[in-house]
Amino acid sequence: MRIAPVVVLVAVIAGVAVWALQRRLIFLPDASPPPAAATLLPGAEDVVLTTSDGLELGAWFVPGRNPSGPGADFTVLLAPGNGGNRLGRAQTAADLAASGFSTLLVDYRGYGGNPGRPSEDGVIRDARAALQYLSGRDDVDPDRLLYFGESLGCAVVTALAAESPPAGMLLRSPFTDLGSVARHHYRIVPTFVLKDRFEVAGTLAQLDVPITVVYGTSDSIVPAQQSAAVADSARNLVERVELHGLEHNDPAMFGTPVIDALGRLADALR
Repeated sequence: MRIAPVVVLVAVIAGVAVWALQRRLIFLPDASPPPAAATLLPGAEDVVLTTSDGLELGAWFVPGRNPSGPGADFTVLLAPGNGGNRLGRAQTAADLAASGFSTLLVDYRGYGGNPGRPSEDGVIRDARAALQYLSGRDDVDPDRLLYFGESLGCAVVTALAAESPPAGMLLRSPFTDLGSVARHHYRIVPTFVLKDRFEVAGTLAQLDVPITVVYGTSDSIVPAQQSAAVADSARNLVERVELHGLEHNDPAMFGTPVIDALGRLADALR
């Protein structure tokens, strides 16, 4: 008869802890400012994105370097995952440039020396600011704009696509929604206390945007079943790419297999 009160107490304590600390579990920023873009990437520019709530965010614009590559004339808005900062995506941006893609490499608020604290509403505002910046560049063709999301960034670009559809979108290691990921990692945590929802599959099911979904079959952070469910929800799925035996942060998940999939998506849109 005494077990039930103990279980209730544990659930209450867990709920309070999640409410207070959850964003520290979701967002894992490296707040240190990266070096100047051109010191790492030839021709790259340090740019500033201005958000609707008045923040100025640093980002990198990396021009394509291969006019005959699969990404020639395409521009990529790259929304990263929940960890690190844009310095950790420098090689991905270099690989994209070598394939002809120009890339805006975003850092969210609180990341990479940027002001502010991340939240669902905040990082979506940051993505809107990135799109607004690209819309003002003469060298960006709005009809050849691609969104590229990594993990948490998949939720960010999916929300952005619901407002401003791109020519196409690549989702790398997407989850169905934040609550499902939380239940995977913290089974006793009541997900109704989550401040952020990050719905992906439900939103994607309403979009006609051409989609490529890439995921590792051995992913322990975002289960492959969730990424597969996201692919199943897409109304206009161009390609499903299963990378057998790969984990969430294996080097290949940031490299050639993903870049090649983006190239095939660009070819399908020509």
